[in-house]
Amino acid sequence: MSKGGNLPVAASAVRAVLSWTSGPSVPDVDASALLLDGGGRVRSDADLVFYNQPRHASGAVRHEGKQGSTDTLAVDLESLEPPVERVLLGASADGGTFGQVPGLRVALFDAVSGAELAAFDMTATTETAFVAGELYRRAGQWKFRAVGQGYDSGLAGLATDYGISVADDGPEPPPAAPVAPAALPPAGGDRFAKAEERLPVDMRKRLSLRKEKVAVSLRKHGAENARARVVLVLDASGSMAGLYSKGTVADVVERMAAVAAQLDDDGALQAWTFATHPARLPDLQLAELPEWLRLHVRLGAMSLFGRPKKAKRGLEPGQIDMRLVGVQNEEQKVIAEVRDFVRANPAADPTLVLFFSDGGVYRNDQIEKELRDAVEEPVFWQFVGLGRSDYGVLERLDSLTGRRVDNVGFFAVDDINEVADEELYDRLLSEFPQWLRSAAAAGILPAR
Repeated sequence: MSKGGNLPVAASAVRAVLSWTSGPSVPDVDASALLLDGGGRVRSDADLVFYNQPRHASGAVRHEGKQGSTDTLAVDLESLEPPVERVLLGASADGGTFGQVPGLRVALFDAVSGAELAAFDMTATTETAFVAGELYRRAGQWKFRAVGQGYDSGLAGLATDYGISVADDGPEPPPAAPVAPAALPPAGGDRFAKAEERLPVDMRKRLSLRKEKVAVSLRKHGAENARARVVLVLDASGSMAGLYSKGTVADVVERMAAVAAQLDDDGALQAWTFATHPARLPDLQLAELPEWLRLHVRLGAMSLFGRPKKAKRGLEPGQIDMRLVGVQNEEQKVIAEVRDFVRANPAADPTLVLFFSDGGVYRNDQIEKELRDAVEEPVFWQFVGLGRSDYGVLERLDSLTGRRVDNVGFFAVDDINEVADEELYDRLLSEFPQWLRSAAAAGILPAR
């Protein structure tokens, strides 16, 4: 095809393969896709599919990844949502310009038959981003156009032109003066209860009321004497940015501290964050809750387009360099790491994992395997969806056969800020007591 040419696409699903000739001085090349509405704009940042966000929430567009000097995007045209009228097929050059990339070509294939539908050879000079072609809907028929338009501002510049919000990845602020952690109360007894005295007055009042509501929920389900080690897992992928910036995640942590204060008497809540990679956070001592929130409730990547880098100076003691955590969803990795922790650190009480995510789940087989393998372990996994969609296998685990006990719970809420504490704790703790009884009957937990 020549630049500007177009042709009809009869296939229901296609694969766009970007290829080039690699060499010692050739920049790294990455494929990307933008889903645009009739006005030529994305509906949200979720409409960009690329290496840090490899699967659209609808499942219709996927970044299949690089193999040598090719990078592939898959587009299921029949599954594209009605507002989507165009899918731009783009590319970006990392560490140089497209003028240094020989043999740049995009080819379109029928995803079912494998037949080549179109091919377009491109030339470039100083551009660091390219729109190679586009799939567009015209009178109910999908067509492909060879575009070949370049940008000197990289993927971020290309994406911004179509409505993507790109955060500034500027220098990190200098570290604040370190705050001495509060002294831990002596070992033994209900250390969480003693730690409440060290909290700010307003936070202490909220915690006290919430503990009572947790206790009421446990009594409703016949588990008023239940004890558990509580583990918190927080999604820090790129799509969670709004929930972090609005303070929603910090509020979730505070609300979950009440669950731990009621169930766990060892004085510490174990916590993980995850995106592409998991990272264990320092244990949350209840007396240090305000400072822990400030230091550790943070997003996975500094910007949507950030690649993992070496840690910068300026992190405070105990902080994780969140850019190393990444931006995409890899739930199976953090599940495996929490399982390793439980096996290496046996406890007298069972473990309750409170796992928060906004969706975008796509490692379904790996997640299912981890949770099936965990059935014989003294752990109940309670997943909470925070208002997006595409929770994948998590929504189906309750109905999966072949497990001696149901070791997983899941529910989703549109806006957790609007859910009253009573309702949240009722939903959060509705399946855990039943698991306690079933696991004891099956010999997974000791009889009490």
